[in-house]
Amino acid sequence: MADNTKNNVAAISQSSGMKSTREILSRLFREKKLGAVGLIIVVIFLLVGIFADLIATHEIYKQNFIYRLKGPSANAFLGTDQFGRDVFSRVVHGARISMIVGISASLLSVAVATFFGLILGYVGGWVDMIAQRFVDAVQAFPWLFLVITVMSLLGPGMIQVIIVLGVPWGIVNIRTVRSVVLSVKEEPYVEAARAAGASTPRILIRHIAPQIVAPMIVLFTISVGGNILAEAGVSFLGFGIPPPEPSWGSMLSLEGRKYMLESPLLAFWPGLCLAIVVFGVNMFGDALRDLLDPRLRGGAGRFDVVAPKVLGGFSDRIKSTKTN
Repeated sequence: MADNTKNNVAAISQSSGMKSTREILSRLFREKKLGAVGLIIVVIFLLVGIFADLIATHEIYKQNFIYRLKGPSANAFLGTDQFGRDVFSRVVHGARISMIVGISASLLSVAVATFFGLILGYVGGWVDMIAQRFVDAVQAFPWLFLVITVMSLLGPGMIQVIIVLGVPWGIVNIRTVRSVVLSVKEEPYVEAARAAGASTPRILIRHIAPQIVAPMIVLFTISVGGNILAEAGVSFLGFGIPPPEPSWGSMLSLEGRKYMLESPLLAFWPGLCLAIVVFGVNMFGDALRDLLDPRLRGGAGRFDVVAPKVLGGFSDRIKSTKTN
């Protein structure tokens, strides 16, 4: 009897999970055209980062002072920097660094938020109260001062940037997971699992965790763009990826800002790539949020669905008033 109850509870939990990937992609391209464009942009930059060694036309560290600060040409598509290095090849490799940092920091933040949010939301009590005050303290701490302090202690580097971007953002988003757990743990199928004798880890993993997958996917996609932009900002200030690594932020600071008058394209190309990839990630994240958010699923709450009904009813009342 207990085994049957556990199987039924698991079936209910799984049936209320996410929609299939194919259905989500179909709705994305059918209903969210701008989000589909964002997905295409993200995929393109991912492929550029993965195959950067094949796409790059020159060695990114090789210096040639004879051709320093040259404009676009057949030999250098986007020109050269102050050391005669090919800007195109460095921008391509910069896509790899930005994608690695953005995705890794977002995965770290999701892992931190999911782990602690599940435990705190399910356990509750004084442990949850103390943890929430710690979250308040992290949110009240100035982000830039926190980043500069930690990076000055740890030193510049990719791993340090990933940690300093992922961990605080994950702590802040603990409340997102916790709020979902607080509502899900009172559901009948969770109560049935407890009555059937399921252990706490089994309940968290089998019955509660699947319900936070959709919010975590949305949180991940939205935070990737922010982390890419934050990495560029930290590198621009000199606390991020150290030279001669071709980070877009350091290219804007060390090369673009210093030689802005002599060669303005040095700042234009990494800035353009940064703007395009952040735009694509944000558009895709917003579209995915609309598709996966239960409050917006099926059109409920959407302006393009609600507005015609409201305006239509308003116009009907005006017509009836004129007729009378």
